[in-house]
Amino acid sequence: MIVVDASAWIDFFNGRPTPGADALNELLGERPIIVGDLTMAEVLSGFRADSDFRRARSLLERCEFRPMVGKAVAIEAAGNYRLLRKRGITVRKTIDVLIGTFCIINRLPLLHADRDFDALEEHLGLEVYRS
Repeated sequence: MIVVDASAWIDFFNGRPTPGADALNELLGERPIIVGDLTMAEVLSGFRADSDFRRARSLLERCEFRPMVGKAVAIEAAGNYRLLRKRGITVRKTIDVLIGTFCIINRLPLLHADRDFDALEEHLGLEVYRS
């Protein structure tokens, strides 16, 4: 199973030929993909047209859904954020620390196209999916 971050989904839905979008295209129908609540909200909130929203929602709902944030993940993510800050690294978006921490705790690889996850990979052991 592979968690796919909004950054890869957004490139995919926008038709951008990026490594993340290409990997996602290869994974769809071949490997189980996890879509978390945070990712679903991030991706779906970006659609302006109702028809695009409905198509994206339909595709996301075919993936395995997992709630990502509860008390334990929130506390662990706060600790991870603080640890990185102590090392002089500031992650731009708290939501990325939450998603990365969910993946670390559950030992799930993450497909992404967002540099915020690089620090989690380097310093916290986040497993990143590379095709």
